[in-house]
Order: sequence, then C-alpha cells, then structure tokens
Amino acid sequence: MIILMGGQGVGKGTFARMLRERHDYTYIETGKMLRDAAATDKTIGDIMARGELLPFEMLTKLVTDNIPTDTDVLMDGFPRTLPQAQWLVEQYADKFDVRVIYLNVPEEIMIARIQKRIREGGGRADDADTAAVRKRLDIFQSETMPAINWLRTVPNIQFADVEVSGAVDDNFRNILTALEK
Repeated sequence: MIILMGGQGVGKGTFARMLRERHDYTYIETGKMLRDAAATDKTIGDIMARGELLPFEMLTKLVTDNIPTDTDVLMDGFPRTLPQAQWLVEQYADKFDVRVIYLNVPEEIMIARIQKRIREGGGRADDADTAAVRKRLDIFQSETMPAINWLRTVPNIQFADVEVSGAVDDNFRNILTALEK
C-alpha cells in the first residue's frame, strides 16, 4: 500500500497517474470515492451538500469497502487526520507493506501551482477563491501534518519525505527512488 500525502498543489494526482502507468494499483482517490458515494447514498450526499465532513465511522467504512487486500493499493487523499492515520495503520499494517510518500514543498510553491491550475483551466472549483485556498492550506497544517508526523514514527511503516519542488520528471524519479528503498 502506497499512501501519497501532501498539501494542495503538490502533485498527488499527477504522481498517482504516473505510478499507475508503471504498475497495476487499485487506486483509491478519496475525493472521487466520496463523490461517487454521494451520488448513490442520500445520507452521504446530504452531509457533503452541507459542506460537512463525513463522520469518522462512515468514512472508514467507505475506505474499508474500497480497499481490496489481494492487490497493491495506491491511496490519494486518505488519511487526512491523526485518528484516520491511526485507524489505517491499525487495520492494514499487518495486511500490506505500507509505504508513506510525503510530497513535500514549501507553501508558496503549493499556492503557485494552484494558481497555475486555475490559469490552465483545471483544478477544483474553489481554487479561484483565495480565502478557500488559504483555509485548505491551514487545515492541512493543523489536521494533516500531525498525521504525517505521527506516521514518520510508526515502526514497520516505510516513510519517505520527498521534496517535489523541481521538475515533474525529476520529482517522479525521486519518488521511485524512495519506493525502491
């Protein structure tokens, strides 16, 4: 199981696509999984329409329902909090060789990449809203960084802090090197 973690604009989607071109992973993109669930489950749809986070138990059930234990898994967008990271390790560390790749870039590069996505017509709907971007970056620092920092310390989890502020191909080579270790 490879878990890609990092803030907005670090390239999780790009690097996930590149990894999937090299290996047949079951790809779990949490955002897409939630959007798909919202389309078929009224309760989930209502929660998301209100802009609220799914309750922990509901989210972990969705993740469990989507993780096969007989194939390699590539996770994008989960875990995002310390309790989620702890749950994931508790549930899956004995079933998978877990590798966490923290895609690390300075915040100013994240912002520049988000702005580039907007200029190129891509990205999320709220990428153009400076306050929404700031809020997402603040949440990343307050909610996700504690999970990342905890995962660094977990025995039997391979953790790699990969600087991805350079060219995409160079960054991808660094990711592959980290995965080979």
